[in-house]
Amino acid sequence: MRGIEAFGEERIAARDPDSQTVETHIRIALMNRFNALGTAEIVRLP
Repeated sequence: MRGIEAFGEERIAARDPDSQTVETHIRIALMNRFNALGTAEIVRLP
């Protein structure tokens, strides 16, 4: 998955399961934010 590579290694660095969950959520939030920034906004002209 190319999106995760942009944020560092593909494997999760945290050892604690709760920390792994948080790390995964942060990576997904970043990917969603970058995706939203790259999506064009369509505006209808009168």
